[in-house]
Amino acid sequence: MTTLSVVIPAYNEEDGIAEIINRVLSVKEELEKVGVGELELLVVDDGSKDNTPAIVKDIDGASLIQHGINKGYGAALKTGFSRANGELIGFLDADGTYPPEYFPQLCSEALNGNDLVIGSRMSGSSSQMPLMRRIGNIFFATLLSLLARQRVSDSASGMRVFKRDVLERLYPLPDGLNLTPVMSTRAAHEGILMAEVPIPYDERVGRSKLSVVRDGSIFLQSMIWTVLTYNPVRILGLIGLGGIAVALFVALGLVAARLSGVTTLSYLGVAALFFALVSGVLGISIFALGATFNYLVSLFYKRPIRQGLFGRPFFKVSLDHYFGWFGLLSFLMGIAVGIFSFILGMNGWDISRLWLYLLGSAMFVLIGVQLIIYWILMRVLEELSQRSMRTKKDLAS
Repeated sequence: MTTLSVVIPAYNEEDGIAEIINRVLSVKEELEKVGVGELELLVVDDGSKDNTPAIVKDIDGASLIQHGINKGYGAALKTGFSRANGELIGFLDADGTYPPEYFPQLCSEALNGNDLVIGSRMSGSSSQMPLMRRIGNIFFATLLSLLARQRVSDSASGMRVFKRDVLERLYPLPDGLNLTPVMSTRAAHEGILMAEVPIPYDERVGRSKLSVVRDGSIFLQSMIWTVLTYNPVRILGLIGLGGIAVALFVALGLVAARLSGVTTLSYLGVAALFFALVSGVLGISIFALGATFNYLVSLFYKRPIRQGLFGRPFFKVSLDHYFGWFGLLSFLMGIAVGIFSFILGMNGWDISRLWLYLLGSAMFVLIGVQLIIYWILMRVLEELSQRSMRTKKDLAS
């Protein structure tokens, strides 16, 4: 029979720790019905200054692990994970917000083939979550769904069950409250099979330790940095495309103005033009940087390169393979426009009529050189990423 190890991190939870422990222990019979024959309960006291450790010691069926100092929510959980003996590992908070009575349902999903099962507070039938935290959870879940291309309704849920053998793929995990969103983000990018079980959510016993603004900003930074370590072009590419779109929008406005007979720009027009040029060059640079980082990530993980912004290439090969041609075309266009402007100037055109063409020429040349440099860099990285695979193939032939 399968063993479930439940880890409860606790810090100054003397008011509610006994109740949540007894509720966990009471689900043994229901766990047996779904194929979990043993229940191991580990309470990790994270340097509490109240009577939390003494209360845990007096309860049969609960094992106490103590930190000498407060190390953080994530650190307490990781200590529990390292001591757990079960094939399945689950965890929930000590404050009574999550219902341990739902562990059998989560375990059932895990035993049916899912590697990580999340108790979703956002799809449960009953929730006492404060409005601001609900909005924040919706935002983070939506962000993860967009970045990872996998639907997740509750990326920060503190009640989960996962298989022990996926823990290595989920690590490293942070020591703070941001462990859960980082775990969700890593799981989505590692291809770990995830499922969600709707659960009710109650208001915690005692004062909440979560700060919406401070911890929310940490959650956001953690998720973005985690995505950048797996698929950088998903974020940097979208930012780059945004910059390119702004530049194109202003360029179309200038063309329309010129066609309508406008030959001079106001201060606002000059500012818009300056912003468009900077935005366009930065957009190209950031997009190419994201694509380059994907090759570095491939080298680090020794995996195939993630292609495209949305997990697949737009064409037969990834878009970055065309950077060389795009760069050469842009460079030649810039040179051609520059030569054309020089000829017009030699034939009497005033600089007030030529400056826009000269500016466009410089921009095309700069963008072209950038694309060619990035294309060369990515082809070298691609060759390095495939080197070991080709070596094995040659040795086997």
